[in-house]
Amino acid sequence: MSPKPDPKEENPKEGAAKAGTKEVNPKEGGAKAKPEKANPKGGTAKASTKEANLKEGGAKDKAEKVKVEKIKPRMKEKYFAEAMPVLFKEFGYSNMMQVPRMQKAVVSIGLGEAITNPKALEAAEKDLSTIAGQHPVTTRSKRSISAFKLRTGMPIGMKVTLRGDRMYHFLDRLFNVVLPRLRDFQGISAESFDGRGNYSLGMREQIVFPEVDYDKVDKLRGLEVTIATSARTDDEARRLLELMGMPFRKAERR
Repeated sequence: MSPKPDPKEENPKEGAAKAGTKEVNPKEGGAKAKPEKANPKGGTAKASTKEANLKEGGAKDKAEKVKVEKIKPRMKEKYFAEAMPVLFKEFGYSNMMQVPRMQKAVVSIGLGEAITNPKALEAAEKDLSTIAGQHPVTTRSKRSISAFKLRTGMPIGMKVTLRGDRMYHFLDRLFNVVLPRLRDFQGISAESFDGRGNYSLGMREQIVFPEVDYDKVDKLRGLEVTIATSARTDDEARRLLELMGMPFRKAERR
């Protein structure tokens, strides 16, 4: 008869089998740990979606800015809708291209004090860029004058030339906001034409423009606004500006 197997000898094998199962457990645990390593990828995916949202938001902001820039000036629409038909009928033009229109607006500041105070140029440049919404250009002397200690090429002023939509926006603010704010305002003179359809307007203070902060102004400076038109005569230019809303004095209107 064969001897009976000792149960103690089988226990080590079963223990080894159990140990083998225990050895497999870390692998199973590692298999379970793998999806946990994928969390950072999910985090990067979330970050990428946030970046995409930011880009979409920036694209929307750019689209809104483009929409704002495409809006036509109110004064420009008024010219084509109201002023042009009236001028064509009153002066009897044979072609719509003969109807006068505003070509440009020049805003300038004279700075005689810049000869002795160079900082005046910086202050005038800041005020003029705030008023016109465009960077000004420095004007220089064309001749030397010893009595004023002036030499050729010295900076003596600043100017800005506005055309297109910027011109219409500036003149709209000038006619409807700035001029009515003047103290004891009763209208501007209708005699300041140069004989070629161009009008010049002088202003004593730059603070009449609402864009200029009075607390940041170092000195009150006068400025001049020149409106150039394509009119051949002063009567045509006067009628054009009157239809566009320039507040002339009633006694001087023709």
